[in-house]
Amino acid sequence: MRKNQLFLILAVTATGIALTAAVTAAVVVYSGAYDISATRQHWQATHSLMEVAMRQSVRRQARDIDEPALSDPQMALRGAATYQAKCVQCHGAPGVAQSDIGLSMQPLPGPLVDAQQHWKPRELYWVVRHGIKMTGMPAWQYRLEDAQIWELVAFMQQLPQLNATQYAQWTRSAPAATDRVRFEAALPPDFVADVERGRQALHQYACNACHSIPGITGADVYVGPPLKGMGKRTLIAGSLANTPQNLARWLTHTQQVKPGTAMPQLGVTPQDAQDMAAFLSTLH
Repeated sequence: MRKNQLFLILAVTATGIALTAAVTAAVVVYSGAYDISATRQHWQATHSLMEVAMRQSVRRQARDIDEPALSDPQMALRGAATYQAKCVQCHGAPGVAQSDIGLSMQPLPGPLVDAQQHWKPRELYWVVRHGIKMTGMPAWQYRLEDAQIWELVAFMQQLPQLNATQYAQWTRSAPAATDRVRFEAALPPDFVADVERGRQALHQYACNACHSIPGITGADVYVGPPLKGMGKRTLIAGSLANTPQNLARWLTHTQQVKPGTAMPQLGVTPQDAQDMAAFLSTLH
């Protein structure tokens, strides 16, 4: 009997605590009491908790990645060009400040001059490739080839040894940075589109910035038409028959298919377009 009473008391207490926490959270959220402005820093406890969670997550996700040899000076030199083109704006470099965008972000993007001392190469690769949610750190897997990401990691192994003069010499000596090849050779005959990868690609090409897309989270947007039911529509852009091939063509050559359309040319690669079309074709 006493055990039952004790259990009942504990259950009632736990329920009361949970309800109190839920009501408090609702009041904070719906009253607008929490200041979300980027001019107000996170509490130190919040920042520290997110930092620990981020580091542990990266270590877990990257633990099985095989690292290539990173000692080739030419590999690091190519990485220096990519760093100068893609990273310095937010992270700075020896003797180079972040741009206004990087300086204004919250949380503030940290310098990478000591990244090699805190992260294993495979962890740096994972962060660059996949990005980090809610930090402004983008996922570069749809912008850079894997080889380019490893070149970037190779360069970051050298950064701790570079002063401002040496960094400037590296970037002057580096070949011009190149973006991922946008319109690569035709896909192989046995290519099979990846539906899940297509869903990810739609987000990474910022399609959900203008369109509401089932299966992709984000704010309610009404700039472009919603893509619900895309798979059962008859036409694409009012003129093309709705087939996966035509949908991929629309995604890669938007302005060619419909000159003057408000939808911009996004530089979608053939593989990404096929994957995106495969996902959109599942929306009924």
